[in-house]
Amino acid sequence: MTTQILQSKDFYQTADLALAAAVSLFLPIEAIDKTDRRRAYFVFRKSRELDQLLETFWNRELKVEVRAYFDQLKALKTRLYEPV
Repeated sequence: MTTQILQSKDFYQTADLALAAAVSLFLPIEAIDKTDRRRAYFVFRKSRELDQLLETFWNRELKVEVRAYFDQLKALKTRLYEPV
């Protein structure tokens, strides 16, 4: 399923942990691609909401609760190191 997701134009992927943590507070992660031994990719379904989140993140305008963001970073790191 991950290969199909990555080849689809309906999905956005990023290796940026900080970005993935912020976005995943609002939208679900569809998959985590760990096929590259040096880098993992977080996969999100493309949508207008995703586009808006990305824009506000990169413009440094996204507001999140600090503890929720920190907990999300920890959760994503845990998922990265889970066996495939």
